[in-house]
Amino acid sequence: MPILEVKQLTKIFGQDARKGLTLLQQGWSKEKIAREAKLTVGVNQADFHIKEGEIFVIMGLSGSGKSTLVRLLNRLIDPTAGQILFRGQDIVKMNAEELRQFRRKNIGMVFQKFGLFPHRTVLGNAEYGLEVQGVDKKKRRELAQQALELVGLGGWENHRPDQLSGGMQQRVGLARGLANDPDILLMDEAFSALDPLIRKDMQQELLELQSRVKKTIIFITHDLDEALRIGDRIALMKDGVIVQIGTPEEILIQPANKYVERFVEDVDLSKVLTAAHVMKQPEMIRPERGPRVALQLMRDSGVSSLYVADKEMKLLGVITADDAAWALKEQKTISDVLRTEIPSASPDTLLNELFELMAESPLPVAVVDERERLKGIVIKGAVLSALAGNAVPEGGDI
Repeated sequence: MPILEVKQLTKIFGQDARKGLTLLQQGWSKEKIAREAKLTVGVNQADFHIKEGEIFVIMGLSGSGKSTLVRLLNRLIDPTAGQILFRGQDIVKMNAEELRQFRRKNIGMVFQKFGLFPHRTVLGNAEYGLEVQGVDKKKRRELAQQALELVGLGGWENHRPDQLSGGMQQRVGLARGLANDPDILLMDEAFSALDPLIRKDMQQELLELQSRVKKTIIFITHDLDEALRIGDRIALMKDGVIVQIGTPEEILIQPANKYVERFVEDVDLSKVLTAAHVMKQPEMIRPERGPRVALQLMRDSGVSSLYVADKEMKLLGVITADDAAWALKEQKTISDVLRTEIPSASPDTLLNELFELMAESPLPVAVVDERERLKGIVIKGAVLSALAGNAVPEGGDI
C-alpha cells in the first residue's frame, strides 16, 4: 500500500469555493472561472500516490499550483474537496489534535527560506521541533546530534547560523526536519535560494543521504534539471492540473502532450539517461561450453562475439569469432582465449560518462553491478537512439 494517496484533491480560493468546484465539474477552465466567477483554482482534481521510500518531485513553473499542493498535503491549507490518505487514514478528516500529532510525528517540512533562529546555535535549531513536542532535553539533543551527523555538520553544533554558508544553513534546516524522524519529509523549493554550484552539491548530498535513511521525500521545484537529477518519479503541473506523472526517463522519452514536449525539449539527455536505460541483453556463454558451442551460438544469434560469465553471472570476459575458431583449431578452451580487458560501468552511470569508454574500445560497454555480475551491455546504436529521443533498439551485433 502506498504511504500517501491523493484522490481528486482540489483547492479553490475565493468566497464561494463550492461554486467553483461545481464549475470545474462542468468543464470550465481555470481562466473562465477566474474571469466570470472571480475564483482562483489553485489545484484541480489531483490524483496520485507516493511509494514509501521514494523521492517524489512535484514541479512546474510559477503559478502552476505546486506550492499550494504541497501545503495541502500537511493541511497548512485546507482543501476544497478530495482525500489525502496517509496509510489509509484521511488527513482531511482529522480534527485539530489529530492534525497536530500528525504534523509532529509523521510529516516534516524543509522550506526555501532556511527559517533558522539567529540567537540559537546549530544544535539549538536542529532540536527545535523536538523541543516544541516536549521531548526530554537529553533525548532531543541526542536525536538532533544524530541528524546533524547525517547531514555532515558534526562539529558545528555550537556555531551560530550567521557563521555558516548558505549550503550549511540549509543542511541545518534539513537536520531539523530529520531530527523528528518523520515518515514523510516535504521539501518546498529547498535549494532554490542557493548558488548553482552549492545547489548541485546539495542535490548530490540529498541523494547520498536518501541512500542511507530511505525517507519518503516530496520535493517541490520549478527547476527541471533538479527534478530529473533527484526524482524517482516526477509530477509535472500546469494551471493547477497534474499533466503527467512518470520517471525522469518516461517524462523525457514519452511526454504526455505538447506542453511537456516543450518543457523538456532543451534537456541534455546524456546528463539524465543512464546505462540501465539503454542497455540490452547480451549474448552469453559459460566458459566450460567450449569454442565449438561458442561458434554455433554466434551463428545462431547473428553476432561476432559472446560475453563469458560464470554460473553466478559474474563477468569473466569476451570471446570473438576469430578467437573461438583459433581455439577450436588448436584444441584450446574458451578460458585460454578469453579477452578480459572490457570497458565496464555500473547501471546508474550517466550516458555522457560512457562516451570516452565507448570511443576507446571496439567492444560494447558491459554493465555490471557491485558484485561484478553482468546486467547488460551498451552499444553505440542504443546510445544514439536514446539521445535522439527514441526507444532503445532491440538486438544487433555486439
